[in-house]
Amino acid sequence: MEKKEVAVVGVPVAVYNEYQRGGVPPNAVVGDPKGIPIQQTIYRDTPAPFNCPYCGNTALTTVRSKPSLAACVGCLIPMMLGFCFLCPSMDCLWHKYHYCPNPKCQQKVADFEKSDPCAVMDPPHWTQESFALSG
Repeated sequence: MEKKEVAVVGVPVAVYNEYQRGGVPPNAVVGDPKGIPIQQTIYRDTPAPFNCPYCGNTALTTVRSKPSLAACVGCLIPMMLGFCFLCPSMDCLWHKYHYCPNPKCQQKVADFEKSDPCAVMDPPHWTQESFALSG
């Protein structure tokens, strides 16, 4: 019996933007926006330029960190040997939560959670820079 090639219908082809693969596009605003109109903000490990939906402030977010699964796994394995590196120096493995820096607002505006437990083995993406796309 001969095998026939059959076209698969309905399977989407993945199209990625540069910033979805970890790159920063050329029209990106990195750092303090200083009055530049912001169309969209990509929240990652570093403070991000944004427009606060709660108070209207335009500034850089304040980032707070919490341990991720990768950080816990990275701690448990060496703990069997008697030490743990779950410390602030391994902040690249922690989840990041972005807050408005306005003292009167302080609302959480975004989360950047490390979803890859294998982040320990991905040095180029340990720290990903936050940015905004200008309008």
